[in-house]
Amino acid sequence: MIRRYGESVVAGQKYRRRPGVYAVLLDGNGLLLTHQAEPLPEYQLPGGGIDRGEHPIAALHREVHEETGWHISAPRRVGAYRRYTYMPEYDLWAEKLCTIYVARPVLRMGPPTEPGHTALWVDAAEGVALLDNIGDREMLLKVLGAGGQGA
Repeated sequence: MIRRYGESVVAGQKYRRRPGVYAVLLDGNGLLLTHQAEPLPEYQLPGGGIDRGEHPIAALHREVHEETGWHISAPRRVGAYRRYTYMPEYDLWAEKLCTIYVARPVLRMGPPTEPGHTALWVDAAEGVALLDNIGDREMLLKVLGAGGQGA
């Protein structure tokens, strides 16, 4: 069973399942996050939805690049969680199935290409407090508790 974080399920509301992939990106004590300006400003683990027919690892590489401008290497699955939420940017009530990976950012290709996103490096411990999503925070804590890169 996948743990659920966040808002309660709204009785009678239909949700569309939306699988996504997200990355804990560490380099030493640094953590690479993305800040999304709209619809509500929030700090996030880089990542997003998996397109139809797309492999999850390909989606992870694409989403991280779009939201941070970085290429990553050696993604390794850390865990998954479920989150029920309204996504105003898509006018969608979603059951998000969030799979979290840890990976190493290896090459900055340029600024984020995803509109409204800003990439920023923070101290990994500071990142725990910055992340707006409790599921992301729990997964980051899991990675940090396992010795950073999960080694």
